[in-house]
Amino acid sequence: MAQPSKTLLPIRLLTFTLCIVGAISSAFALNWHEQIWYVFLVFVFLTAVGVHDCLQTKSSILRNYPVLGHMRFLLEFIRPEIRQYFIEGDNDKTPFSRSQRTLVYSRSKAVSDKRPFGTTLDVMAPGYQWINQSLKPTQLPTHDFRIEIGGKDCAQKYSASIFNISALSFGSLSANAIMALNLGAKKGGFAHDTGEGSVSRYHRTHGGDLIWEIGSGYFGCRNIDGSFNALEYTKNALDPQVKMIEIKLSQGAKPGHGGILPGPKVTPEIAEARGVTAGVACISPASHSAFSTPLEMMHFVAQLRKLSGGKPVGFKLCIGHPWEWFAIVKAMLETEIYPDFIVVDGTEGGTGASPVEFTNHVGTPLQEGLRLVHNSLVGVNLRDQIKVGCSGKIISAFDMAVAFALGADWCNSARGFMFSIGCIQAQVCDTGYCPTGVTTQDLGRQKALVVPNKAERVFNFHNETLKALKEIVEAAGLNHPIDIDTSHIVRRVNTNEVHLLSALLPDVRPGSLLHNDEGSELPNVFQHYWDLAQASSFSALKR
Repeated sequence: MAQPSKTLLPIRLLTFTLCIVGAISSAFALNWHEQIWYVFLVFVFLTAVGVHDCLQTKSSILRNYPVLGHMRFLLEFIRPEIRQYFIEGDNDKTPFSRSQRTLVYSRSKAVSDKRPFGTTLDVMAPGYQWINQSLKPTQLPTHDFRIEIGGKDCAQKYSASIFNISALSFGSLSANAIMALNLGAKKGGFAHDTGEGSVSRYHRTHGGDLIWEIGSGYFGCRNIDGSFNALEYTKNALDPQVKMIEIKLSQGAKPGHGGILPGPKVTPEIAEARGVTAGVACISPASHSAFSTPLEMMHFVAQLRKLSGGKPVGFKLCIGHPWEWFAIVKAMLETEIYPDFIVVDGTEGGTGASPVEFTNHVGTPLQEGLRLVHNSLVGVNLRDQIKVGCSGKIISAFDMAVAFALGADWCNSARGFMFSIGCIQAQVCDTGYCPTGVTTQDLGRQKALVVPNKAERVFNFHNETLKALKEIVEAAGLNHPIDIDTSHIVRRVNTNEVHLLSALLPDVRPGSLLHNDEGSELPNVFQHYWDLAQASSFSALKR
């Protein structure tokens, strides 16, 4: 692959050369003009700053861009005036606002995240949401909220944190980034999703809990032709570090779209993790080859669970055609094979590279997709047997509270944890030129990311976010985040009208999809599409 360090090295050398040449030149100039002694001191000072920047371990920016990197922090200091009049506001989301990023940075550094002088949000704007508080707040003993994942056929249930690291592949992220995330997860007792790139040596370095994601390329469990290999799967699945297995049907950032990692980017380490040939293009098809119907998919779930020794097996998807999701639900009922969990990914999810049209206009946003999955399982009396996770721009404790209200049992965050290890939203993830060493395979750049330091920030972000969630749950007078429902969350529709989420995204009655429930009017999506779904095919029946 391209070696960005070839351009990074001249930047460092040029910086030091200018400083040193300036210091020497000004020293000679002192013989003729004693008045410029201060110029000599300036260049000596800059040289010392550059040496310090390269040796310190806290800032990836300064390690990669000595001296010059301080300009970013200077602009950060004077940003209110510059941005207020010329650039952007604190709440402009591109795709994450400065306020959101600042919250993560503060919590990951375990410094105060409090804000003075009131909200900067427009509480009268359509879409503004809040949670109603109680006059009888509760007092909870811990913020370490956990759930047990594993259904009737699961022999190795997993006690999971309700806040985990979402799918981030080695290859998309650097080795140092993967190690920092996993070490932070190990310290905090939460899970780290491997992403589609499979379990790499860097996921194994520190022994943090893993959720192994298996995509359509079957990386880590494939034959030469790209088909599923049960023997290779079993080797990885039986690893004690792997706690759950997740089949990726689609991801929110580019649902229905395959991918390709060009041959030059398939390094020996990436090839080792994925079970492919180094230097040869690595292809992820748009759909799976191990199954072609909902019924076959359920049998594949059962096969993976058996081969893993009874570990929780589920799948992740971004909701698309409703009848396809309904077909999966009907296949569960017909086979009586149930996934242990389902992760709903919203279209607002991110990825290293995605076609603009897919990023902006393909797939269902998280709130609508999550509510549909929750209601479907309630409607067929399966909700208590299947846990539901979610992902898609979840950063704050309030983001989590809304997700719980809509039916989630736990939340995942990818970009939030990327911010915690130093990501500055440069949006050059696919180029190899990441300035903080998070999303690059270039050895020179990723050395700037010091694993022990960043792992501590991963731990802090998780810990402080759950502390904030605990305070929200207490303020609402509840005992666990799972107690939050749509009657607690309010959304402004327009200047003069607000609605509870229960009115905007209504519930269905338990079992109402199994029979004609005359006392319950189903939401339109069920009225239009439930009868079109068939367990034997992802295609819709003709009306």
